Amino acid sequence: MKLYNTLNRKIEEFKPIDKKRVKVYTCGPTVYWFAHVGNFTSYVYWDLLIRALRLCGYEVNRAMNITDVGHLTSDADDGEDKMEKGAKREGKTVWEIAQKYMDDFMENFHALNLVVPTNICRATDFIKEDIALVEALDEKGYLYETTDGLYFDTSKFPTYTELARLDLDHLKAGARIEFNSEKRNVSDFAVWKWIRDGEDHAMQWKFRGRMGYPGWHLECATIIHEILGEPIDIHCGGIDHIPVHHTNEIAQIEAAYGLKMANYWLHNNFITIDGEKISKSIGNVYYFSDLAEKGYTHMDYKMWVLQGHFQSERNFSFNDLNAARQRLLNYRNFAALRWQKEPTDLDVTRNVIMGQLNNNLNSAGAFAELDKVINGNVPDDAFVRFLDDVFGLMIGETTPDISDELKQKIAERAEAKKNKDFAKADALRDEISKEGISLLDGADGTIWQYNK
Repeated sequence: MKLYNTLNRKIEEFKPIDKKRVKVYTCGPTVYWFAHVGNFTSYVYWDLLIRALRLCGYEVNRAMNITDVGHLTSDADDGEDKMEKGAKREGKTVWEIAQKYMDDFMENFHALNLVVPTNICRATDFIKEDIALVEALDEKGYLYETTDGLYFDTSKFPTYTELARLDLDHLKAGARIEFNSEKRNVSDFAVWKWIRDGEDHAMQWKFRGRMGYPGWHLECATIIHEILGEPIDIHCGGIDHIPVHHTNEIAQIEAAYGLKMANYWLHNNFITIDGEKISKSIGNVYYFSDLAEKGYTHMDYKMWVLQGHFQSERNFSFNDLNAARQRLLNYRNFAALRWQKEPTDLDVTRNVIMGQLNNNLNSAGAFAELDKVINGNVPDDAFVRFLDDVFGLMIGETTPDISDELKQKIAERAEAKKNKDFAKADALRDEISKEGISLLDGADGTIWQYNK
């Protein structure tokens, strides 16, 4: 397998630390509001990664965090905690908000048929471990205190700029007027925030005799250290996390424990909607409930995502989603042939599809290879299971054999055609169509297909 490693800016052969087991960390959601279709793009791509690794014979130990504290509205160290914002918006407690939106996220996660991570970790379950990491950093001289918290001094970590190729001089020159004057460097970040006088913050814990809460970048570092152990093989996330969040994760882990955090960094690109960045302010945010109202399923959306590459910027439109739905229907009807004809040998196709996936998760290339064989070939159960193992599109589950009653009607229609009773034949075709099945007449007989 070859993967594009953000750390080195090139496609590299994947060499796991352990020949049989792979450790993977994928950044999870901040559960203060519903996740929209753009948010789920990364989870679909990382699901493809997990499936490809398993098909290559690896046992995958994957951890994913759930951010339920500490993520401020600026994505850095300023603004209101997003959980607090959600609680005030709905008149609920932060704990109720976290549970509500975590449940909604996981409902969609399951509906997308995504492989459930080995460990799903809520940030608030790791406060004791967060504090231990803060203490380790302080003991090694990486922290300093301001009036609002404990900050990591990035000037003391020489490789801080490596992942994102940051130009710190340029960042300093472009810093805003309201830049925190107590910070020694513009890139310094909070590992622990103090509760200040008059601040209303429901989630708080005592540390060094004062109440406070962890900085957003701390939770992932802590979870990786406690659950997976560094170094891990692969760390995944969105490209927006490269310059701040992931860079800060690396600094904390490697400064505290002296070990490399991850060998491979994979980052997915954004999607836009109708050419615009997804934004509530311009009203181009879609949720799965919106797609359902228009007649689209989670699998239609997943098909659309997998038709592109995780590193490519994608533009979402309903025209493209409709095309993805049709392509998925074509694959389902290909799978339905296994109930009607003798299978053909597709071992070569199986190997070619795996070759595409092992080439930097090229799912678009894999679909192109599959498109070549869906006409004129018939899969067996094993090949259909293979497709579901690869893509998780539930092709096998959504293509059961039709009922004996429908088969009887198809036989009656064939007999009516043979007797030139075309009125009866047409009436039977209409009855069958209402059951979601279309009939395709050919030189070698009639086959049935799903029409929705």
